[in-house]
Amino acid sequence: MIPALGLLVGIVLGLVFQPAVPVALQPYLPIAVVAALDAVFGGFRAVLDGIFDDRVFVVSFLSNVVVAALIVYLGDQLGVGAQLSTGVVVVLGIRIFSNAAAIRRHLFRA
Repeated sequence: MIPALGLLVGIVLGLVFQPAVPVALQPYLPIAVVAALDAVFGGFRAVLDGIFDDRVFVVSFLSNVVVAALIVYLGDQLGVGAQLSTGVVVVLGIRIFSNAAAIRRHLFRA
């Protein structure tokens, strides 16, 4: 119940305050969101498999976001930011869909 309340409070605060993302960080936000979703789906899969560890989840969540942002930053510095962004999204997308398939198999036995 606490995570659901935290999510609700976060959504309400976001709608009320409407925070703006600095222009310099805007290319990294979508990548960070996809990396965070990968960690969330992985965590949910771990819960269903009975192997969830909160420390592993937090480290995975933070490291996914930081590593993905660093890869995109490096790509920007090398002049191939769009290509590396696409690569990061593809790799994380594959992981998200893999976890989603495992979750579906676990929940629906299909």
